[in-house]
Amino acid sequence: MSRKGNVWDNALMESFFGTVKEECVYRSAFESRSQARTVLFDYLETFYNRTRRHSSLGYLSPLFYEQRGENNSSKT
Repeated sequence: MSRKGNVWDNALMESFFGTVKEECVYRSAFESRSQARTVLFDYLETFYNRTRRHSSLGYLSPLFYEQRGENNSSKT
């Protein structure tokens, strides 16, 4: 899929992991792997997927974006 020096295919994942590290991992000191797993799960499920605004969604949170889409589709 990718060759050495061809970095475009994983740019989205590198951006995602960079964001997670900057906003969650580097701000915490984990005492165990299970604590790190719990903190990351909470971050992803309660903040990143529901609250954090995403530029690809017009700077709306995914939850609001989906609710707005449901409201628009129910009007037609």
